[in-house]
Amino acid sequence: MPNIIDYIEWRGDLSFENSPINEIDDIIFSRFSYIPFRCIELKDIDTIGDIALKMKDLDIDNYLWNDDKIFLQKIGNCKRFKNIKVSDYIEIFDKAAEKQFAAITLWIQDSKKYISFRGTDSSLVGWKEDLNMGFRKDVPSQKEAVKYLDSIANKYKDNLIVGGHSKGGNLAVYSAVFCKDNVKDRIERVINADGPGFDNSVILTNNYKKMLNRIQTYIPQSSIVGRLLEHEEQYQVVKSVQKGIMQHDIYSWEIEPTKLIRIPTVTNNSEIFNGIVSDWLKNTTPKQRENFINVIYEIIMETQAQKTSDFRVETVKKIAIILNGYRNVSGEDKKEIEQMVKLLLESTFKILKENRNTNKLIEKEKNKNEQKKLIYKGEKSL
Repeated sequence: MPNIIDYIEWRGDLSFENSPINEIDDIIFSRFSYIPFRCIELKDIDTIGDIALKMKDLDIDNYLWNDDKIFLQKIGNCKRFKNIKVSDYIEIFDKAAEKQFAAITLWIQDSKKYISFRGTDSSLVGWKEDLNMGFRKDVPSQKEAVKYLDSIANKYKDNLIVGGHSKGGNLAVYSAVFCKDNVKDRIERVINADGPGFDNSVILTNNYKKMLNRIQTYIPQSSIVGRLLEHEEQYQVVKSVQKGIMQHDIYSWEIEPTKLIRIPTVTNNSEIFNGIVSDWLKNTTPKQRENFINVIYEIIMETQAQKTSDFRVETVKKIAIILNGYRNVSGEDKKEIEQMVKLLLESTFKILKENRNTNKLIEKEKNKNEQKKLIYKGEKSL
């Protein structure tokens, strides 16, 4: 089925004057921030075509996702995207602060800029920062995103679109909610492509409510990442050809000529996952979650792994280190881990039971309706 790369081939010869920016373009721009710009020398203002040329022979191992290389070459060699200017790239990796952040600005039209925030990379620090959202009001990348948005708005006086995929979508929303008021006025829309939500301390703010009608959230039918934490905005369910967690890959999202293909609702599995996580969060305190996540992270760090891909090397040995690390944690920490796992299992059993009961009621009601139809047909035939 066609995806955003097919879209580039279909409509890449059309300028934005001939075919105005649409939601697929928004998704393309949200993905652009994942390109490994650190591997080349960026000028103050390069075009997408310039960047594609510089990265033409770059080894695919430098890309987070294999399709990113194909994606870059496609947009870098078509009329619609190749002449878009790119500026103000920033990338920050701070292991001590548990911060992984990157953003870039695209000059998509006269007097309009798109700020694209990168999501989680393959680093364990990046994943740890994501987990920290489960117990912190804010994380370092969110604060960095606000600073970046305010600085770009101060530097250029154009209207703005802010977007990102995964954690990048979360950063896009957070930055738009907490940027300066005069910057908010210039934001046309905020694109959240399957990014996690927020703690209620964000959701309940007036700033969030003021930005709500400009947030466009897209999630695939079996979304996991995009259902994490709280969302107040209405999300749109898009169709993915993948299954489970792999639907987080936006290259798996199906498209029509100028829009993403919608489906009515998320799958039952997505609802179950969301229910389990929500129930677990409700029954645990932020401090409990912080201790739990930190202890697990410290155990994993004993393997000396820096990236998720490091676990492909000497996997058995790394698992042994993790198990040994668990055995060596203090009795108090071990007790806390076991308690948190117990609460998670309780939430799982509870939600699965509720889901079964709901399905039974639905089936029972369905059977009753079928019986009524049969009775009605019988009476009508007499």
